[in-house]
Formats: sequence, C-alpha cells, structure tokens
Amino acid sequence: MITKNINSLPKSLIEVEITVPWADLEIRWNEVLLRLSAEVELPGFRKGQAPKDMVEQSLGNKLSEEVFRVVFPEKLVEALQGTEIVPIDYPRYQLVSFIKGQSVVYKASVTKRPEVKIGDYKNIKAQRPIQKVITEEDVNKLVEDLFKRWKTKQPVGGVEAPDDNFAKAVGASSLTDLRTKLKTDLENEAKYNNELDYEEAILQEVEKVTTVEIPDVLIEDELNRMLVSLQRRVADMGLLMEDYLKGQGETSESIKNKWRPQAEKNVRMELGLAEVGRLEKVEISDSEVQAEIDKIQDAKLKTQFEQQEPRLHLRHSLRQIKTLDLLKKVTQPHA
Repeated sequence: MITKNINSLPKSLIEVEITVPWADLEIRWNEVLLRLSAEVELPGFRKGQAPKDMVEQSLGNKLSEEVFRVVFPEKLVEALQGTEIVPIDYPRYQLVSFIKGQSVVYKASVTKRPEVKIGDYKNIKAQRPIQKVITEEDVNKLVEDLFKRWKTKQPVGGVEAPDDNFAKAVGASSLTDLRTKLKTDLENEAKYNNELDYEEAILQEVEKVTTVEIPDVLIEDELNRMLVSLQRRVADMGLLMEDYLKGQGETSESIKNKWRPQAEKNVRMELGLAEVGRLEKVEISDSEVQAEIDKIQDAKLKTQFEQQEPRLHLRHSLRQIKTLDLLKKVTQPHA
C-alpha cells in the first residue's frame, strides 16, 4: 500500500509525495522486463532468448523509466482517491529516490481545479449568427478554382472551360452533378461554421459570469497551445516560424505577452464551462470514453489511451462538449 503526503501551494498548485513499496512495484517491473526482453538482442543469444538478469543489466535506466511511466500516473490516481483534488493539467513527476528491491519515492506536481464562482448561467443570452447563404456565385468560384488546379496537370491545348469530362475527372458524373455536390459541401460548411460561431457566443457569455483566480500554469499552457496553433498556420503557408516572427518584428515571448489577456479569457471560459458541468452533474460514462477511443484509426495514437492520464483528459473534453450542448438548450436569444 502506498503512503502519501499532500501539500497545498499557492495558486491551486498541489505537490504529492508518494512512496510505493517494492512489493507493489515488482509486478509492474517484471511485466515491463518481460515485454522489453522480447525485443532485446544480446551476443550469443537469439532475439528474446537472453536470460532476464542479463537483459535487465543491458537495459539500464530504460527499464526503470518504462516502469515509472506506467506506475507514477497509476499511483497518483490512487493517492488522490478520497480527496477533493481534481487535477486539471498533466502532472509533472520528479523521482526522489529508488533502489531496486526497495520503495520508490517520487513527487507529483499538479494544478487542482481552482475555486470557481459562476453567475446566473441559466439565463445567459446569445444570438445565433445569421448563416451564410450559398449563392451560385460561390459555387462558380469553387468550380473555377478546381478547374484551374485540374487544368495545370493537363496537356497544353486541352479543355478551356469546365465541362462534363472535367467533372468526371474530379469524381462527379457530370458538371451539373459536380455543382450540386459542391453546393451541398459549401452549405454544410456554412452550417458547421455557424454552429461554431454560436457556441463561441455562448462561451463568451459564460466567461463574463465566471470569477476565478487563474493558476499561472493554465495561462502558460494556453499560451503554448496558441503558439503551436500559429506555428501550424505558418507552416501551412510554407514559412518557417522564425522567419514569420522576424517579419512581424516579434519573438515567441513578445507575442505571448500580447496574447496573455486573451489566454486568461480562454482559460476563464474553460473553467466556467467546467463549473457549469459540475453544478449540472454532467457525467461521462466509461462506455462513452471507450466509444470515442474506438473511433481513432491511428493505431499508435490509440495505444496512448491505454494509460490513465489521456483517458482522464478525453473524459474531460467529452464532458465539456456535453455541458456546452446543455447550455445551447437553455440559452435565450437577445431581445
């Protein structure tokens, strides 16, 4: 059985020192050793056939690191059971001491859900934006764009204007069919964007009635997320982030400083929505979490959800989505 010591620090930070007896650790140790042994090749032995003690010696710190990667999150969850601490970020782990055959001692630092006060969220008002109407001009422009890209790959002197042959080449049965499909796609996109805009309007109202002392780590995490999003957009433009920032007369730190007020607003919005979910007792079942995991096609990405932490964060995301859906039902339009 583990022993734990929980310390509360400023701004919702929690430090948990956990001691795991070797008897609890040994099972995981042997499981990981067996798994890694199957991939180890040592001189004089076939792959996976070397004696376990030799394999263990050859693995060095890799073995303990793999064990701790599994054990640390598991035991932190166990340590927090029965408390009111709800982590809202990924824990940071620090090994304190370990010798094989003895207890492992480590520290986990997490940010707990801060105290959030929220106003009358059941009577917030948000206007659904007017959905864009797709015109024939919109369809014509998209057809012309597709045609120009298609034509660059065709022999010189070919078709000069979109026709049925072009439409068939891009997956439609005729030019009329292509225009119909494109219009449907544009309408679906407009509907999707309209829904996103409406959700954003609701979240803006939630943020206005939310009061909370925001932990620094959450603001920094949000700033890093915003920076990564910018990096992706810059990469899509075929530019290097360093060159883009230089052209804007900015650095990563200067742009994050400019973004800080928006980052604080984003975090307040997220915490406010989570508080609504708590008050409304919104829950996500294990089957709902698993159903979402089952949708993942990437096998490597899917295996990450065998660990406890990613599952907890997925559960939180699904809970936020369900809470927002609930707010959509009670939100009143502006008079």
